[in-house]
Amino acid sequence: MSNIHYIDSKQLNFEILSTILFTEKQLQLSEEAIENINKCRDYLDKKVKSDSAPIYGINTGFGSLCNVKINSDNLQLLQENLVMSHACGTGSEVSKDIVKLMLILKIQSLSYGYSGVQLKTVERLIDFYNHNIIPVIYTQGSLGASGDLAPLAHLSLPLIGKGEVYYNNERISGEELLKKFNWNKIELKSKEGLALLNGTQFMSAYGVHLILKSFKLSYFADLVGALSLEAFDGRLSPFNELIHFIRPHNGQIKTAKRISNFLDGSELIEQYKEHVQDPYSFRCMPQVHGASKDALDYCKKTFLTEINSVTDNPNIFIEADEIISGGNFHGQPLALAFDFLSIAMAELGSISERRTFQLVSGLRSLPPFLVKNPGLNSGFMIPQYTAASIVSQNKQLATPASIDSIVSSNGQEDHVSMGANAATKAKQIVDNIETILAIELLNASQALHFRLPIKTSPFLESFLKLFRSEVPFIENDIVLSLEIKKTVQFLQNLNIDTEELFEY
Repeated sequence: MSNIHYIDSKQLNFEILSTILFTEKQLQLSEEAIENINKCRDYLDKKVKSDSAPIYGINTGFGSLCNVKINSDNLQLLQENLVMSHACGTGSEVSKDIVKLMLILKIQSLSYGYSGVQLKTVERLIDFYNHNIIPVIYTQGSLGASGDLAPLAHLSLPLIGKGEVYYNNERISGEELLKKFNWNKIELKSKEGLALLNGTQFMSAYGVHLILKSFKLSYFADLVGALSLEAFDGRLSPFNELIHFIRPHNGQIKTAKRISNFLDGSELIEQYKEHVQDPYSFRCMPQVHGASKDALDYCKKTFLTEINSVTDNPNIFIEADEIISGGNFHGQPLALAFDFLSIAMAELGSISERRTFQLVSGLRSLPPFLVKNPGLNSGFMIPQYTAASIVSQNKQLATPASIDSIVSSNGQEDHVSMGANAATKAKQIVDNIETILAIELLNASQALHFRLPIKTSPFLESFLKLFRSEVPFIENDIVLSLEIKKTVQFLQNLNIDTEELFEY
């Protein structure tokens, strides 16, 4: 298999992006992409020379300064000034894996030939990716409206020898970077600064990152939920396909089928039950987990459309001989998707914590707090507190960002999506879900010990054996934060077949 991914007009998908990232493929422009970029740039150069009329962002100012005509001698300075002036990011640094995604998505968008950039500008961005040069970008500063202006300005600064990057685990200036590689700075031509800064690649990169992680966590919610069901001596009947075929939501059917498969061959699930029903957090896993799956599926489709789109402004249409200023940079579709994803994932955490609560409550022959000597030992009393605290935080974070808007650019940008804020808080929620599910897994595995010698299914037993090689059964009180951390790392290190994650 080639270690090169060719940038072309073929649609990106999450499987391709996952492969590029995790197999460390190098990027290279296809002949088609090179032709598209060169044709568009040539067209724009000729247009600027032959037409003295103001064209937004090419020979005018930006935002509310759109009516200020710029002398042709200053067009390069105009673009550099744009990049520098818009680099106003604050807050914590964006994680390196998300910045790498931003680079891929910006290169992809520019390669379609509607943006008017120079070939060497795109090739330098590819050089950044291939040499693992990671621009320093900050989480705060984008309104998710006229593109992700501040984050993309920081992404672009090293092209002109400004800003900072990580290279070989060292933080260096853009100027030092050029010297290390003996590169000249990119002399930005008309429209290029705007092409680099207008775009939704900050939001889109977060979207790709969170979709990949959320689908994996959705799988783990089913898996850990099945373990909890077994530990709680739950019933199999709520997962019978007959129930779900008369309410045929895709996610609901998928969840019931997956959990039934996990439980296949279990002694515990087949044993006689004195109780006729389980609490909702067990019985309604297909309905609750399934609704979140359907929400994730909607979000996946939204982000898939976005990563295969051109989102800068203005756009250049050679065949139609048109340069059109519009609003493809507006992040409203993404803002709504992030808010939906946040709510959907928060619910997976909410129901998980309820299962944890049931397991430590001393019900169905389980010892209180899942420890042999309660009283002397507090056992698993406080991990449930921790899960409850995180669930409550998620409720606060799940308040939609997309319902907010603040006027900017002197009234020119009078409605914004706040999609970047939706993205960063969605990431907090998704990261929190990982911890909540880790706490449930810690509790469920502990509770299952008290069901021995009766065993769960061969599949779940093999999973437990793998888990126990990392996190042992706990006899007496120890520092549980370390066990939670080990459990989180265990989940992070587990690889699940991508087809299984995205199957519908």
